[in-house]
Amino acid sequence: MSYQQQPPYQPQPPYQPQAPQQFQPPQQFQAQPPMGMLHLTIQGNTMTSSMILPTVRLNGYPVKVKYGRNDIPVFAGPLHIDIHSQWMRRFGMAGLDCTVQPNQAVPVFYAAPYSQFTTAGSIGHSEVKRNGLGSFLGLMAGVVVLFALLGLAAALN
Repeated sequence: MSYQQQPPYQPQPPYQPQAPQQFQPPQQFQAQPPMGMLHLTIQGNTMTSSMILPTVRLNGYPVKVKYGRNDIPVFAGPLHIDIHSQWMRRFGMAGLDCTVQPNQAVPVFYAAPYSQFTTAGSIGHSEVKRNGLGSFLGLMAGVVVLFALLGLAAALN
């Protein structure tokens, strides 16, 4: 058996501090762009609209909201708002483009439709009406007629 010879251990030279570096002033940070405020009101509540909150995207970025007024700070400039609700499928889609000026508050109101069988939601700068009342009433009338026919068929047997 032959072992390879390793070089003998050589200690490291003692620590020698380097010459002090000259002081450099901190870098200048860029000023934050001007801000504005979006007053987004989600009309309705969990009893009258949906237990699941609508999905809101501002310039493509998701934002958490609640029913009622939501004060959301945004950068001044163009703003694209996309909102939709979802239960078994996506419904209540609405979009709005606006421009936010520095230190300005922009009011926006959104209302989901009465039922998920109506695809369009309502959005605007003042309070809006909910869409889909006709389809909701038609659906409810169909359910009532169906139960009446089932009750009549059971009574005749």
